[in-house]
Amino acid sequence: MSHDAMTQGTHDGRPASGGGRKRRGSPRKRRRGLKITLSVLLILLLAAGGTVYWLYSRLDGNITGVDIDKALGDDRPEKLPTSGQNLLVLGSDSRAGAENKELGGGGNVSGARSDTAMVVHIPEGRSRAVAVSIPRDTLVTRPECTKADGSTVPSANRVMFNSVYSQVGPACVVKTVEKMSEVRIDHYLEINFAGFKDLVDAIGGVTVDVPQDIHDKSSGLDLAKGPHKLDGTESLAYVRTRHGIGDGSDLGRIGLQQQFLLALLSEVKSQDLLGSPAKSYKIASSATKSLTTDAGLASLTSLAEFARSMNGVDPGTMETIMLPVAYDKQDPNRVVAAQPQADDLWKAIRKDGTIPESAKKSPAMGG
Repeated sequence: MSHDAMTQGTHDGRPASGGGRKRRGSPRKRRRGLKITLSVLLILLLAAGGTVYWLYSRLDGNITGVDIDKALGDDRPEKLPTSGQNLLVLGSDSRAGAENKELGGGGNVSGARSDTAMVVHIPEGRSRAVAVSIPRDTLVTRPECTKADGSTVPSANRVMFNSVYSQVGPACVVKTVEKMSEVRIDHYLEINFAGFKDLVDAIGGVTVDVPQDIHDKSSGLDLAKGPHKLDGTESLAYVRTRHGIGDGSDLGRIGLQQQFLLALLSEVKSQDLLGSPAKSYKIASSATKSLTTDAGLASLTSLAEFARSMNGVDPGTMETIMLPVAYDKQDPNRVVAAQPQADDLWKAIRKDGTIPESAKKSPAMGG
């Protein structure tokens, strides 16, 4: 019988056989076919596993960790059973690297400062969260701190909050926040200029409702009142503008920063990241390569677990508050924590209680 006749199929696609009987392959051939199939599957699994491991290792290696617990020791507020989770989020204006320097406006600015600071409180077992912004021009008492090289920096009164980062480092920022609030900070997250820009570009931009016309000659930001979809560079200028809104101080832009944070979180949550692995990786790469965290979050696994623990938090219900401040009597260009409002705010967060309306009002509004 010719090769064509042997390979001619029946109506159901099975190979025809002489006499109409289906020939069964020999056990040796079946075993050989099974071995080939298993070998192919094994190769594919190993290849896929190698790719996944490579991607994981690359993302995991992007994250910089800071051992906050080791740096601070035992001189910290008590972790209360009802205190939920407290996260200190910093946006740093580091000029390290050409891209950061360009985004920061160039010039001869050296070092880095905590350009944006928020204490995010997530109550235990709830879906609501609150973000408290600390104005960077706030005068604070910096406690005695240990630098990364082991040297000790003495305590100092009336220092600008954002100078603590550049003078001593992130662990001292955490210690300063804990001393002023008596709130135990569980985790620390920091993202720099370039990382912020790339993250926004990776998700395709963020839409914000601009509350008033903004014309900032310093940053070049020019936006009319109303909704705008901002790319990474525009978003960075938006959260950093201070000359284009309010009284030109740091207080005026805090509302923009809080608004943008919620818009960014909502945008990330609304996207079908599982349906687009390539986009998910791009977003994860942008987020991690410029991210610094405490040692407890300094791995992709830890970050993923923490993110899952906050999955029930709806950005649309997150409350944003500025630390109540008053203009300093000695220097009107600086502010100090307003009392008793600030103490009432921190007390409510410590005890996971309701924040009084009086603690949400600031004598210095920056309007």
